[in-house]
This record gives sequence, structure tokens and C-alpha cells, in this order.
Amino acid sequence: MKKFGVGILLCAATFVAAAQTNSAPAATRDMSLQDCIQEALQHNLDMQIQRYNPQISLYDLNINYAGYDPTFSFAGEHTYNNSSGTFQNGQRIPGNEISADSFSSDFKGGTPWGMTYDLGGNASSSKGFQFGLDTNSILKKANLQSSSGQVGAFALTQPLLKNFWIDQTRLNIRVAKNRLQFSEQGVRGQVITSVTDVENAYYELIFAQEFVKVQQEALDLAQTQLDQDRQRVQIGSMSPLDVQQDESQVATSQANLISAENALSIAENALKNLLTDDYARWHSTNIQPSETLTADLKLFDLQDSWNRGMAGRPDLLQARLDVAKQGIQLKFDNNQLYPSLDLIGTYGYNGAGEEFGDTFNQIKLANQPFWSYGAQFSMPLSNVGARNTQKADKVTLKQLLLTLKQKEQTVMVDIDNAVKQAQSDYQSVEATKQARIYAEAALDAEQKKYAVGKSTTFTVLQLQNNLTAARSQEIRSLADYNKALANLAAEEGSTLERNSITLELK
Repeated sequence: MKKFGVGILLCAATFVAAAQTNSAPAATRDMSLQDCIQEALQHNLDMQIQRYNPQISLYDLNINYAGYDPTFSFAGEHTYNNSSGTFQNGQRIPGNEISADSFSSDFKGGTPWGMTYDLGGNASSSKGFQFGLDTNSILKKANLQSSSGQVGAFALTQPLLKNFWIDQTRLNIRVAKNRLQFSEQGVRGQVITSVTDVENAYYELIFAQEFVKVQQEALDLAQTQLDQDRQRVQIGSMSPLDVQQDESQVATSQANLISAENALSIAENALKNLLTDDYARWHSTNIQPSETLTADLKLFDLQDSWNRGMAGRPDLLQARLDVAKQGIQLKFDNNQLYPSLDLIGTYGYNGAGEEFGDTFNQIKLANQPFWSYGAQFSMPLSNVGARNTQKADKVTLKQLLLTLKQKEQTVMVDIDNAVKQAQSDYQSVEATKQARIYAEAALDAEQKKYAVGKSTTFTVLQLQNNLTAARSQEIRSLADYNKALANLAAEEGSTLERNSITLELK
């Protein structure tokens, strides 16, 4: 079992100058289809790019848990106030001088069931003096010194209607979890696409190599015919003008061979592009497929393929996740239609004295508690925003359900077409094989007739072309059948199982 982990893969690309690349000796590397798939799982750039999405989605999910992060704050302040004097009853009263210190702390946050808490405390002290007149209008100076504080001021708020079943933080978390699953299916879909592309490119490379052989055989046939006819011209049994047809056939075959060799290079580059993230390193490597094109009989079961597609197609699973995401949103919208009804409560202890120490000693005694409890209610008179948001999201859900149904139907049609294509390609394999056998027999018979003068050069050359076409069609049908099986697995979403790949998302 091959295991594919979604992780960060950093690749250092090595720059190679064009002159150095061209001068490097070509190396041949024998590779099976499974070797190519394994190489792509590690180095395919599309998959490497897609691997980051689940990590990003996981970070986004963790960001939304920050809604439950408690917050601690602390503040301290010193103040000083020296006021100017005043006149009272015709007598000047000197100004006051007061200095004060205050401290406060707070620890608050939320819970997964919607309750919020706030634990705070404060303490303050002041000292100084002030002047004033007593009842006999005698000026007196009063020294001021006091301290007070509260600790354990614990306040709780618990929603009972709005924000009770689900609030904004819980909505964000559930949606983020849904999007994490969505991105995981995106990675799975990309792996299926890339592996299918590798399979198709591998079969195309085999076809291109076999097609070069076919064109080489066609050139050999044409060259043999030309050599034989030149001998006939020398002995006078054939006109020199007849040899021109042979020369034309040789030139055409040479052009076809050149075109086939170029197509082979393109097919090989297409496969290399899927296997590596460092094309320069692979440029001078000749990939030699170690497998051949075969046509093993496969029994097709449309209903079974439909079942696999309904259960395993990543894009279909993503469409279902979109519906689930909208359901989460609609649940939040429904809860927002309710009025706010919250239970509230506070509890703590007071303290007072001349010094901070006196205040804290009284608080320790816990004999001056304060507490409260109650409820608060609020309701928008029209609630237009919440009602219309709920209606819009409800319609959106209906739309997504229809989109899902359309997607399911499209998947069924795609699988049906893929099954029919595979069946048709398998039948073409046998038909093209028989056509090639008949073309070989026809050419052989015509060459024997030509040898005794009962046929013409034109007829022999035409049959040679027919044989080349029949050979090309045979290997084309073999490649198409193998590609059809790979594409059917992709339509079913069963590519990973077909190639024994275990996908592990980390």
C-alpha cells in the first residue's frame, strides 16, 4: 500500500543552463506505471500546491477557537490634584491637595454553550488634606486618608433564547470544520486527477513509441519496395517512371516517421511534467515504459459504478458539504429570530479602610458580600434584518439542494458515458486486431502477385498504407481502452483504490 501524506514539501530547484542540459548524455530509465504514480505523488506540482489548502483551513479553524480565549487585563493609576483656594463668607479658604492610587484587574471570556463570564477586582486609596469652615465659620484643616476595594466581582450572562443553541463563535467553528473537510476532498480530487493524468500520459507514451515502430516498419516496407523495383528497372522489366511512385512513398514514410518521433518527444515531456518539480533534472532522461499495452477483459456493472460514484466522487462530496454548510448557517439564522433573554448574576466582596492593608483584611473576612441576579430582555420591534437574512439563506439552501441533485445526475451521466466508452474501446481492440491481420494477409498476397507481374506498384503501395493504418489503429485502440479504464475510475472516484493508494491527510 502506498501512503500519501499531505504535508509541506519544500523543493530547492537547481538551475541548469541550457547549454549544459543539451550537452548532458541522455540516460534511459525503465519505469512501470506504478513507478510513475509514486514519483508523481511525491513531486507533482499540482498536488504540492493543493496540499497546503487543508493546512490553511486548519489554521482558519484554530483562529475561530480564539472566540473562547479568556482575556486578562490589569491597570494601575496614580492621580494628584492641587486645587486653588476659594472665598466663602468673605474669608479665603486655601486649596485642597489630594493624591490617589487605583488598581483594577479583569479576567473575562466565553464558553462553548454561550455563557460569558467576567471576574474582576479593584482597589483604590487616597490621601491629602482639605480646608473648610465649620458651623462657627472657623477655618479648619481636615486630613484625608481612605482605601476601598472589591474582589471576586464575578459576573455571568447566560443566553436562554437568542445565541443559546448557536452563536457567532460556534457558527464560525462549525463552518471552519466544514471547510476543512471541503479542502481535504479538494486534495483527494487533485490526487485522483493527477494520477489519472499520469496513467493517460503513460499509455500515450507507450502508444507514441509503438507508433514510431509502425512508421519505421512502413518506411522499411517502402524502402524494400523501392530497392526491388530499382532492380527490376536495371533488368528492364519495369519502367523508370514506375519507380517514382516508390520514391514518393519512401519520402512520405520518412516524413511520417519524423512526425511520429516528434510526437514521441512531446508525449514523453508531458509525462515528465507530471512526475517532477525539477524538469531540468529530468530533461535528458529517456523514460522507457516497462509495461505493454494489453486489453484485459473487464466486466462492467453500471449500478455498481454509480454506487461508487455517489459515495466517492470528491466534487460530489464537496457539493454535499456546501449543503451542510448552508444548513449550519440557516440554524444560526433561525436562532437569531428569537428575542434576547439572558440570565445575569454577580457576586463578590467589599472592603474599606484607611490603608490598602485594611481594605484587603476586610475582604479576607468575607463579611461584606454583594450579589445580584436577574434577567434582561430585548427584542427588535420589526427584526427586518434577521428575518430577511433567514429567508435569503433558506432560499439559498433550496438552490444548493437542486445544485447537488444536478451534480448527482451529471455524475451518473458521466459514469454511464465512461462505461459505454470503455465497452466500445474494448470491442475496438478486437476489431482493429482482426483488421491488422487481414491487412497483413492482403499485402502478402498482393506482393506475391506483384512478383509474378499480376499486380501494380500502385496497388502494392496502397496495401502498404492500409497495413500501416491498421497497425496504427490497433495500438490506438489498445491505448484508448486502457485510458478509458483510468477515466472510468476517475469518474467513479475510485482511482486511489484502483491503484492501492492510501491518502493520509496530516
